[in-house]
Amino acid sequence: MKHQVNKAVFLDRDGVINEVKTKRVKFVNRPDELYLLQGVPEAIKKLNDAGYKVFVVTNQGGVGLGYMTEDELNIIHEHMAKELAKQGAQITEIMACTHAPHENCYCRKPNPQMILDLIEDYDIDIMKSYMIGDREPDIEAGNAAGIKSLMVVDTTPEAYKCFKDLSEAVDWILEDEKA
Repeated sequence: MKHQVNKAVFLDRDGVINEVKTKRVKFVNRPDELYLLQGVPEAIKKLNDAGYKVFVVTNQGGVGLGYMTEDELNIIHEHMAKELAKQGAQITEIMACTHAPHENCYCRKPNPQMILDLIEDYDIDIMKSYMIGDREPDIEAGNAAGIKSLMVVDTTPEAYKCFKDLSEAVDWILEDEKA
């Protein structure tokens, strides 16, 4: 077995990177509905600067349900990556499950397949990697992939630790790495 060399942070999108179910936006179906949460670009840049690969793993059942096309989703993700890059934050890759929630596909979180595929593709060391989500399926997917799973916004006993937002979680990761 080859030695895994890269460390990574896997981020859920809605509720971790951008607003969802707020006064301004219910769901993100167009680029102009994507509002980055406060501190997100800075937090991702801190991870980049510390040598982490940053991935987005997101369930986007709106495609499977017909609320948007896969091309429209790609445009939203390109817009998000550009907005983050304006502030020096880089996303290594964005992976989305576009199946409808009821399709019981293998890639939709809480299944860990998106994370496992990225671990394989990028030679990721799971012992030095984290999943950050805002819902139980995110935490379950990270746990199933064998990585520390951190919850933001809400709390759950399934999570390794819980934080108020991405910035707080990233600061903890950078301290945890030194331990």
